[in-house]
Amino acid sequence: MARILVTGGAGYIGSHTTHHLLRLGHDVQVVDDLSHGYAHNVPEGRLHEFNLLDTPVLDALLKRFAFDAVVHFAAFIAVGESVRQPEMYFRNNCGATFSLLDSMARANLRKIVFSSTAAVYGNPESTPITEDLPHKPVNPYGHTKLMVEQAMRWMDEGNGLRFVALRYFNACGAEEAFGIGEEHEPESHLIPLVFRAIRTGKPLTVFGQDYPTPDGTNVRDYIHVSDLATAHSAALDHLLGGGVSHSFNAGTGQGFSVLEVIKAVERVTGRSVPYVIGPRREGDPAILVADSTRLQQTLGWKPNYTTLDAMVESAWKFDSKKHA
Repeated sequence: MARILVTGGAGYIGSHTTHHLLRLGHDVQVVDDLSHGYAHNVPEGRLHEFNLLDTPVLDALLKRFAFDAVVHFAAFIAVGESVRQPEMYFRNNCGATFSLLDSMARANLRKIVFSSTAAVYGNPESTPITEDLPHKPVNPYGHTKLMVEQAMRWMDEGNGLRFVALRYFNACGAEEAFGIGEEHEPESHLIPLVFRAIRTGKPLTVFGQDYPTPDGTNVRDYIHVSDLATAHSAALDHLLGGGVSHSFNAGTGQGFSVLEVIKAVERVTGRSVPYVIGPRREGDPAILVADSTRLQQTLGWKPNYTTLDAMVESAWKFDSKKHA
């Protein structure tokens, strides 16, 4: 088994991937500054609390553990916030990542799995989205991720960096065996916001109902967080086995609108969801649905959660325990 560094491993997707890799027998260490993650998400003795821009500390950690590969999640992810504060997103998502890549080069560490996003496509020309469509991000968040992918391609050519970038869509759900789930603060993901509306009675705001979709609301490809964890594991296996660099879409290929998600939550919980229609959110594409054929064929990965209700149910179980 390999020695793996997971950055942002106290966050939602990073912590699920950390637990999954440990279950597979890998030796995992986590770096997280806890600005958006939680120490309780990381198994005891594996968390190193600092920011990736702290170069001397990062260099010392890479020297101490002699990692075989890195899985890089650490980033800010809120689309609307990125539009309002682009400088913060470029500093954190690009600057901290370039600091990491620089330290990796000094440590002769040449393998990285990168948490990218479907936002690199912007408003795609067609759906489902394939990896070959033009990259035209419509918000700073997507642009930061695209910049990192482009930089890694140059490093692949120039110094032998090998990477897999996973462009994923809307992560959701929770893994009951790990006892962790979504705990963003502030929360920006739809499903936990729908749960909050049920608990509090305060209506959820649906951002726009005038998109060119069947019911006028955004359509997204929802993928269970445990399926994302297995995708990162498959990407690691590919790199550790000597595989070449790739960018892959990670999704289920199914699109669900905001109103369809609300209806699924009502089916699972048996409770009515209060909501109101608000204006569109800045930088939001109408439809993002993945074609993950390349990922499935190249790495042998496939999602285990294929229905929206099953994903919602796993998230509801975690949310219910958290607020019991």
